[in-house]
Amino acid sequence: MTDPTLVVALFLGLIEGLTEFIPVSSTGHLLLAGHFLGFESAGRTFEVVIQLGAVLAVLTVYSAKLVGLVRAAPRDPAAFRFLMAVLVAFLPAVVVGVAAHGIIKAVLFETPMLIAAMLILGGIVLLFVDRLAPNPRYEDPMDLPLGVALKIGLFQCLAMVPGVSRSGATIVGGLMLGASKRAAAEFSFFLSMPTMGAAFTYDLWKNRDVLDTGAMTEIAIGFAMAFLSAVLVVKWLLGYVSRHGYALFGWWRIIVGVAAMVALALGF
Repeated sequence: MTDPTLVVALFLGLIEGLTEFIPVSSTGHLLLAGHFLGFESAGRTFEVVIQLGAVLAVLTVYSAKLVGLVRAAPRDPAAFRFLMAVLVAFLPAVVVGVAAHGIIKAVLFETPMLIAAMLILGGIVLLFVDRLAPNPRYEDPMDLPLGVALKIGLFQCLAMVPGVSRSGATIVGGLMLGASKRAAAEFSFFLSMPTMGAAFTYDLWKNRDVLDTGAMTEIAIGFAMAFLSAVLVVKWLLGYVSRHGYALFGWWRIIVGVAAMVALALGF
């Protein structure tokens, strides 16, 4: 008979991979799913480690382009400026994440009703921005000025509240600041690499004393599923949003948030 814990781990890994890079909040989905399924891991070990699967997915898909940028940076001003733009956008999350880590993990991550509310609010914002964003000035993420990148990084800090969505905050910020739908998504991909890598490392270090190393099978299953599903999403997303925009994700957030609120109100 299949171990139900392994099935849950597989399901949660699938959720992580499918939702990490689309603007619906992977953390919000994971925490709500874990709440309703009664799944808990010491120090959030499971949730922390399977995110590395999603990080490796985007690194795998973009490895050739990333290596090319790094190699070209010493002699190509555009490549150097783009890498600096990603670094500048990453810095606000470092400051806020370190300063507020305790509150985020101890309070915000343990409040399912707040997560549901943020899903709904973020969905409404995404629907409005998708329709009313200014005409794009930047069709290529390589063209984003450092000042715009910094502002996108400030938007990313909103995602410290679970349910907001890291990709959602950066994409909305990019759209409002003049990036095209494709450019906003692609810049969000690049920004996810240092942001998620640093968050994984910091979380692992902060929780080193309570890590649940006895659940390695569940973690390995969740990690592998997160990696495989995230690779598919990263390859699919740019083409989809270029043609259809972000409305689908806004409606999805609202539906999931409302369903979660109803379930929580009923005592589930």
